[in-house]
Amino acid sequence: MPTAPRRKMALAFAPEGPSSVAQGGSPVRSCAMPSHLQFTGRLAPSPTGAQHVGNARTYLVAWLSARARGGAVKLRIEDIDSPRIKMGAAEQAMHDLRWLGLDWDGEPVVQTQRLSHYEAALDVLKQNELIYPCTCTRSDIASAASAPHAGEEVTYPGTCAYRCVADAQKLHDEGRSFAWRFRVAENVPFTDLFAGEHHIDLKHAGGDFVVWKNRGGPAYQLAVVVDDAAMGVTEVVRGDDLIPSTPRQLLLYRALNLTSPQFAHVPLVVGEDGRRLAKRHGDTRLSALRDAGVKPEALVGLLAWSCDWLDRPEPISPRELLPRFRLESIPAQPFVLTAELLRQIGYSAAT
Repeated sequence: MPTAPRRKMALAFAPEGPSSVAQGGSPVRSCAMPSHLQFTGRLAPSPTGAQHVGNARTYLVAWLSARARGGAVKLRIEDIDSPRIKMGAAEQAMHDLRWLGLDWDGEPVVQTQRLSHYEAALDVLKQNELIYPCTCTRSDIASAASAPHAGEEVTYPGTCAYRCVADAQKLHDEGRSFAWRFRVAENVPFTDLFAGEHHIDLKHAGGDFVVWKNRGGPAYQLAVVVDDAAMGVTEVVRGDDLIPSTPRQLLLYRALNLTSPQFAHVPLVVGEDGRRLAKRHGDTRLSALRDAGVKPEALVGLLAWSCDWLDRPEPISPRELLPRFRLESIPAQPFVLTAELLRQIGYSAAT
């Protein structure tokens, strides 16, 4: 049965930093930074494993982009994916960042310490009937959805989209687990600072997406939106594998009445086979390079050269790179990390 129209509710938690409330009716796209806000970037390692050379390149770009503008850099530990979290990985990630010469402002924000903020955001989405309970398993979705093309994600077919928020109580009483899905119904255009214009039809590229997992706790899309807004983040620099996440996050910014940051998605580091950097390409963990005696300036110089900020790989610190930083100088193609390049900085990436 159709539900009665509801007054749109706004997110109630207080931001940790400059005001991040948007004016109603703004288009769903990255917003230019209001003049009264400090330029703020962020580093957001996930302690699901060790940080590697590919992570280091993205962190370097993000750090330089903020510091070159006299901006702040915030650190967030994205540890909500509890089954995959590795003991000690968060501390190791911070050690890796310090080793590279990348600092941050203030204390690290830890997602598992912010569950009440995510719950508040979920309540806003419920009050505005923007989400619904979904009992589908991954196998249910895979069997019901059309077969995706190579490299594409499965599009949720809308099996549970007929439900409304009130149905959650009955499911709970029946002992049935469920996730919460956000309804999508539009093409979401946005302008990426590096990758340019994008028009992604979410209805046919993933469909309604999960904001709260069936085992409890926020999904990535909701958590990062709530956190970036609360931390006053004005620019997000990350790998271009996350471009599909951006329209989902922009919809959540609008739904929660928050100002979105600008986004810059930069190419990934890949192995000689053209695939995303992984264990199959040898041990490229930052801790392994450090233990082998590689100097951080040597790695930073290699990464700077890969971004066309240096004519050749040579030792340099992140701070020395500040006057050389140009986002537009980064090649549009992925950076191919070869064994020879690693040998040039004194490392053999043995498998």
